[in-house]
Amino acid sequence: MLRLLTIEFQKLKYNKAAKIIVITYFVLITFIALIASIEFNFAGVHFRIADQGIFNFPYIWHFNTYIAAWSKLFLAIVIVSMMANEYSHRTLKQNLIDGLSKKEFIASKFLTVGVFAIISTLFLFIVSFILGLSFSDYNEFSIVFSDLEYVLAYFIKLLGFFAFCMFLGVLVKRSAFALGFLFIWWIIENIIFALLKFKIFKGTQIADNIVQFFPLESMSNLISEPFSRLNFIQSAANQLGESLHRDYVVHWYEILIVLVWTTIFINLSYRLLKKRDL
Repeated sequence: MLRLLTIEFQKLKYNKAAKIIVITYFVLITFIALIASIEFNFAGVHFRIADQGIFNFPYIWHFNTYIAAWSKLFLAIVIVSMMANEYSHRTLKQNLIDGLSKKEFIASKFLTVGVFAIISTLFLFIVSFILGLSFSDYNEFSIVFSDLEYVLAYFIKLLGFFAFCMFLGVLVKRSAFALGFLFIWWIIENIIFALLKFKIFKGTQIADNIVQFFPLESMSNLISEPFSRLNFIQSAANQLGESLHRDYVVHWYEILIVLVWTTIFINLSYRLLKKRDL
């Protein structure tokens, strides 16, 4: 395992573009802290975003994992290009000549994907923990470490998404086309959902129940939007006669669906590489 990771990180070590993108990704996550300094002035009333409770424990775990998840596209670029470079630079063929099996090659890529997901999750955990200690009104141990299932969901979401990107890199061989295919797949899922929701199963939850098994949608479902949980949003909705009730829980079956897709993408990557004439 260590040998495979060493091979992959040696390749990334000399990839300047990948290093810049990875650094940008972690800088963007750190920028969540800047939200604390944003101030608004409405009709002479000043208020800071941080004072609205977004950095309160345990809500911060939900908010930060949802916001940080949008930055995963930066690492997706690295992963897709990592696969594409194997073909364009012919390092894949050289690795196989040097004695690396195709199974070990896919394993090395998935281990790298796993390391990216672990480091990203740990980094977000540390940033969120520091922000929470700085701004949260609640610092009791039981409150601070509740709702950590969002951190787990964030890790699973990254793992599944990166495995999908890895598969696209193997399938398409070109990073730009692979990223384009990712965008097209997202559009296809949304079109299918719209057809099911408004044409086939009108006014029912059947469409939602079906679409939750789609790869990108299943990853999205792991962490629901957190904004409607904020007290001032709830208060505003109540004043307008609206009631905002959503299911914010991270369900075990949602994690299972993403893990199944992750396994499928890894197996498809291996089978595709195994059949391909290099």
